[in-house]
Amino acid sequence: MSLLFSKYTLGTTQLQNRLVMAPLTRCRAIGNVPTPLMVEYYRQRNCAGLVIAEGTSPSADGLGYARMPGIYSEAQVAGWQKITAAVHEGGAKMFVQLMHCGRISHPLNLPKGARILAPSAVKAAGEMYTDAEGMKETPVPETMSLADIKITIADFAAAARNAIRAGFDGIELHGANGYLLEQFIRPNSNQRTDSYGGSIEGRARFVLETAQAVIDAIGKDKVGIRLSPYGAFNDMPFYEGMEADYAWLAERLSQLGLVYVHLVDHSSMGAPAVPDSIKQILRARFKGALILSGGYDAARAESDLAVKRCDLIAVGRAFIANPDLPRRWQIGAPLNTPDASTFYSADAHGYTDYPALG
Repeated sequence: MSLLFSKYTLGTTQLQNRLVMAPLTRCRAIGNVPTPLMVEYYRQRNCAGLVIAEGTSPSADGLGYARMPGIYSEAQVAGWQKITAAVHEGGAKMFVQLMHCGRISHPLNLPKGARILAPSAVKAAGEMYTDAEGMKETPVPETMSLADIKITIADFAAAARNAIRAGFDGIELHGANGYLLEQFIRPNSNQRTDSYGGSIEGRARFVLETAQAVIDAIGKDKVGIRLSPYGAFNDMPFYEGMEADYAWLAERLSQLGLVYVHLVDHSSMGAPAVPDSIKQILRARFKGALILSGGYDAARAESDLAVKRCDLIAVGRAFIANPDLPRRWQIGAPLNTPDASTFYSADAHGYTDYPALG
């Protein structure tokens, strides 16, 4: 019997299979509000066990990319309600990824009055695309005050409550890929000397307090987190002690009772390799579900599930090009090839026009 296509209980949420559609930035939310085009995109992919919505900001300050959705206004909640209903029609469950971009932002992508905040005033290397003026250098962010930290944690909790109102089955905290939560964890971007900096106990404090706040808001069975130890994206270089830090963090997240850890592995796309040792450490230290990702095909997914390396398998790019990916994998059908040039554009091309099987 196929484990990949068997049912799975994630906390109190029943999944129709163990295939997860990974959160995928697609930049189609005009005015930062989910659109009818996004409804169709997610409806097409409602055959997954769990759909994790793209990175979605908990506040205006958390926006960073052009056309990134939020979940802090009533218009945004109403837009997401149509999407969650479309996903549930196919039997899939849906979590939203709450993503505060922190220093990975640009003023041209923000509404009036929004601020670019980070643990420390340390600029990220690289550039940011803006609709208004194309590629622009990332700015130096503002160092978050203790009041800013308190407000931001409250924003995450409010966004989690909004997510449940919008029909989501839970939320994923984006603690990976160089965004705000990981900016606190990593010593290159967190140079604070107060209780939110220094040792891993200080650098992880913001993450743990945010996790506790969203648990208090919606319940631990509805809260997961994405982590990317060894990930280098958005100027997150390797540092000595990383493995020990993430082992410590995994234990603390387990004590809080989060329902899953979602581990990022972009090595199949040319990023640095993620050692098996950290995967084994997370498996041992974290008692909830473990979601692995990273260039999976059906055979490798079945193999890793069979030896209990993980509980669920997340797939990204293959889901972009194959809205019916579970069926294709199940019957061994050929796959459509994703067109990377359309990943972040604004219209239906390369978004809702990939063909499904007849």
